[in-house]
Amino acid sequence: MTSRLPWYALAVFTVGLAFHNLVLAELWQAGVHGRSLDVVAAWKEVLLALALGLTLWETRRLPLTTAADRLALVYAAFVVLYAILPQGWLDGAATTKGVLYALRHDLVPVGAYALGRLAVQGGRDRTRLGWLAVGVGVVLSVWGLVDVYFVPLQWWRDSGVPGWFKDQLSLDYGKGLSGLPENWVYNTGDENNPIRRLVSTFLSPLATAYMLVVVLLFVASRKRLGLGAGAAGLVCFAGLLWTHTRAATLALALGLLLLGAAQRRALPVVVAVVVGVVSVGFFAAFSAIGPSTHYTPSELAFLRSNAHQHQGTAGGDPFSAGDTSLSSHWRNLRSGIHTVVHHPQGYGLGNAGTEAKRTGVPILAGESTYTELGVETGLAGMLVFAAWLAAVLWGLWSRSPWLFASFAAVAALALQSDVLGVHWLAYVLFGLVGAALGSIPAAPDG
Repeated sequence: MTSRLPWYALAVFTVGLAFHNLVLAELWQAGVHGRSLDVVAAWKEVLLALALGLTLWETRRLPLTTAADRLALVYAAFVVLYAILPQGWLDGAATTKGVLYALRHDLVPVGAYALGRLAVQGGRDRTRLGWLAVGVGVVLSVWGLVDVYFVPLQWWRDSGVPGWFKDQLSLDYGKGLSGLPENWVYNTGDENNPIRRLVSTFLSPLATAYMLVVVLLFVASRKRLGLGAGAAGLVCFAGLLWTHTRAATLALALGLLLLGAAQRRALPVVVAVVVGVVSVGFFAAFSAIGPSTHYTPSELAFLRSNAHQHQGTAGGDPFSAGDTSLSSHWRNLRSGIHTVVHHPQGYGLGNAGTEAKRTGVPILAGESTYTELGVETGLAGMLVFAAWLAAVLWGLWSRSPWLFASFAAVAALALQSDVLGVHWLAYVLFGLVGAALGSIPAAPDG
């Protein structure tokens, strides 16, 4: 039983983390607040610690046989060291709570990776989890499409979601969308025609899109697809498009190209071209075909008063270099690199990203996983993390083309997003790649 525990835990994470945010928001709406809700939210950390602890107890070994294993350990050591070092030594301003938040954020992928490395190896187990993820992706896509077309945005404004974000997570998204994250809508530049983006049960277009990229690469890796699997792939691709996450479609195309190279197949390359062409056409037409919504009078007043603070266009041309989203990502990446280069010793945990935002301290880097880690663990810690990802990719090339392509796509997304903050990726993807690295080369899982 214990030998199968890592696979059971990964299966629970595959399903449970897809619905985690929605369930917690509904619990908040039902009156479960504060520490009580924190305890419920900790189910994932408890399950990971329990599964990892019991498996280590049974196997009596640490997986340190590969370069990726050793780099994961060195990266974890950097994280722990920078959690212990006094903030005053590093010019940091993080609170104790912020340090603990960041410690969890930065170490979960290592724990999930270690759990996967301890799993009883088998390509069939990874394939089963892949198909389970496909099923979850279909549910999320259908749910999300029904939501954006048939559930009014006002229902979400009146739900527990704004309160959960603001009062439970300390993420105040302001008045621009009545407490909802502003990326729930695509601003077309016409204040009378904002377009909703698919957020599904993740309550985030980005998290949904990134999960669907992994799912679609699994489907594409199958050398023989039945009608049902093909239909599932089309549904998930529709879900991805409706998230209106351009970086995710680029990452999918990149993953397909790498998948074709790893499998020595031309079809994934052809599909990558199709994905690119369809995505460009879809994004160009999204303002006309997307699910339209409206701003409330108070939201309009707030947005108008703050319009002068935003640089770039408001979104009329999704391919413009001045597009608000594109320019914001570029500014954050450039600023983060500048900060890391000019303060290479780092500032300590809790001074970057969501953890800094939640605890009210200056955010010294945001969005990019690499620059956030560079701020927290210094340039050396960031480079060790990057080297760990590279070592994982090197090992995956001959063992699992699907996970090689997926991990590469996520590593690319990490340039402009905090992918470690997407729980599904941190637990499921890192767990699966850990398991794949222990398999024999050329495992028949795609």
